[in-house]
Amino acid sequence: MADSHRIVIVGSGPRGMGVLERLAARLADGPSLPTEIFLVDAVEVGCGRIWRSDQPDWFLMNTVCGEVTMFSGPSDDGPVRPGAGPSLAQWWESVDPACPGPDGYAPRALHGRYMRYVLEVVERSLPSWATLRQVTGTVEDVAPTTTGGYDVVLSEGTRLAADKVVLTTGHPTPALTGAQQELAEFAAARPHLRYIRGDSAADMPLDAIPADASVGILGIGLSFYDIMYALTVGRGGKFIEDIDGSVRYEPSGEEPLMLAGSRSGVPLPARGRNQKAATYSYRPALFIPAMVRAHVPQGPLDFTRDVRPWLEAEVHLTYFSALLRDAGPERVKAFRAEVLALAGHGVPDVADVAARHGVVDTTTAPDLDRLSRPFAGRKFTSVEDFDRALADVMRVDLEHAERGNVGDSLKTSLDVLRDTRWVIRELIDYAGLLPQSHRDFLADFAPRHSFLAAGPPRVRVRYALALIEAGLLRVVGPDTRFVGDAEADAFVMSSPAVAGSAVTADILIDARIPNPDVTRDPSLLTRNLLRRGMWTEFVNGSGAAAFPTGGVAVTTSPFHPLDIEGRPDGGMCVLGVPTEHTRWFTLAGSGRPGAWNEWTRDADTVAASALASPTHAATAKEGQPA
Repeated sequence: MADSHRIVIVGSGPRGMGVLERLAARLADGPSLPTEIFLVDAVEVGCGRIWRSDQPDWFLMNTVCGEVTMFSGPSDDGPVRPGAGPSLAQWWESVDPACPGPDGYAPRALHGRYMRYVLEVVERSLPSWATLRQVTGTVEDVAPTTTGGYDVVLSEGTRLAADKVVLTTGHPTPALTGAQQELAEFAAARPHLRYIRGDSAADMPLDAIPADASVGILGIGLSFYDIMYALTVGRGGKFIEDIDGSVRYEPSGEEPLMLAGSRSGVPLPARGRNQKAATYSYRPALFIPAMVRAHVPQGPLDFTRDVRPWLEAEVHLTYFSALLRDAGPERVKAFRAEVLALAGHGVPDVADVAARHGVVDTTTAPDLDRLSRPFAGRKFTSVEDFDRALADVMRVDLEHAERGNVGDSLKTSLDVLRDTRWVIRELIDYAGLLPQSHRDFLADFAPRHSFLAAGPPRVRVRYALALIEAGLLRVVGPDTRFVGDAEADAFVMSSPAVAGSAVTADILIDARIPNPDVTRDPSLLTRNLLRRGMWTEFVNGSGAAAFPTGGVAVTTSPFHPLDIEGRPDGGMCVLGVPTEHTRWFTLAGSGRPGAWNEWTRDADTVAASALASPTHAATAKEGQPA
């Protein structure tokens, strides 16, 4: 298309597809400027690597399908089109009579097929002056041209001329460092051992693990459950639910022994049974940016001192409000009103107010530290002693989860952690925290937050219990140590809290999602952008206290990268995982039905920037360096 405006989107996972959907919606409403869009992905155009549509169905999402949409508006009386389309649940119900409904959990592969459907909708809905070209390939470089655009270079030699570039490259596989590098090198020197680095479970060589192997698993989070399924159901085993509701595992004989460990020593707790409408939006009363900033008006914050107390107060307010529901709405209203009145003077003692309003035992209030490390400070005299304690913790969690994320006071209060991520982001993004506090937040509180807020479906925890009972899964204990032991000629796992816990493994899997770090990303694209100074690492602070975060330095929305001189490149936007730690929790995978959330707003502002007339100078309206 001669003299057209050319936009290249690199990466077609949810972030890239979100931008494409908003581009198409804006093109339908905008002037008839000839526009060419190139959607580039190295694995599968339309859904990317993590959500590719050919992965096994036992890899599940951890958000109910009714709360997921890739359209920026709901379906209406008109045709499905960008800005008006079905949620994942609505689309699933239309193509599969066995869809479990809006509270079911979709396989990631099915979400990938849904994204491909969105791509089809976009393609057929584009106006006559716009075209979309799908390109399968790996982008190795994006270089500025003398005419003000970009030369986008693919690995096979293809070159795309672009006026604007949107980089939504998703999860990297950064170079190993520290203990993980040592473990990998230990295995590399011993042909009978194997180390499998952290990545999407669908991309791990799990099929190659022999049935008689002892498999150590580092981390018991969401990826652990994927690995657990791949090594059991993926090997022909079956989970059988008996009449009394109990679950037992029927092995195929092809399962290896799984030995798992983590800091907490507990598989990730279950999400509460969903009792909320897809469009439900929680409105915090205490933990809002204005309330925090009213007490610390200027300068970077200390998360532990200035932010976390307000978050915990919000959790407690929700918890005690749930406990007081049986006393009637007027009692709840009076309780909340008193708490809010006290908030003007500082973080209120929510438990103290709850006691005055009739809560008999306020010591049950959620303790985020205790809940995220339930075995902290405990010692176990034997493996059997720990196994009993672990089973008790998992069964109690399942009881809470079964009561639901409204009906159960604990699960509904922990949902506050998910629902107020936007508040944390607004307060801490772009060096909102002091450098040391930023380090501490990422090292300690962020993992605790994830442990309590990002749980799997209830059935996965039930199945993990069944595997423990079947002797195919053993959790080693809290603060698990993973070492390569030359004398044992194997990996050795042990917990300092559990006597006799040491076990050997001949395969070790890191079941944690790799921590993004632009300085350790081996991709040629990242290396070229850094080498040329078009990308830089975001550093919080200066001097000896400075914290190099590993995130790409970008402006505020629409997220133009800052070059080596600190100047924003107004022709390029970087969205999602590459900016992690500059912004927090960029891993969110979709929008949500109802009012636009940050995910959709980010996609829209990037789309607006990509459609604007080419410029390499970010305007005040588009975004400023943070």
